[in-house]
Amino acid sequence: MKQFLAVYIGSEATHKASGWDELSDADRQARVQQGIQAWGAWVQAHEDAIVDVGTPLGKTLRISKSGIEGIRNQMTGYTVVRAESQEAAAKLFEGHPHFSIFPGDSVEIMACLPLPG
Repeated sequence: MKQFLAVYIGSEATHKASGWDELSDADRQARVQQGIQAWGAWVQAHEDAIVDVGTPLGKTLRISKSGIEGIRNQMTGYTVVRAESQEAAAKLFEGHPHFSIFPGDSVEIMACLPLPG
């Protein structure tokens, strides 16, 4: 089986449009707890396919010939899964709590390719 990197994507626009910040503290906490439980259930349901459950991602530094600079991107977390195909890997994330409960945009799936040579 092949390995795939799943990157959780979230934009400020989607976050704002979701009304997440307008929820009361109690409602937001309830939603967070619901999301955590749903995420745990997703992990259990797909434990055979999960290579690395991953973590949330923090702030980004870009390093280039020009030096180091802080930037913003839309990556909020990652998971590594194994599947027969990219489409099969993508299907694992249908209805995922990242965007069905939390105010995330999407999950992007990329094949982890072997090193050349």
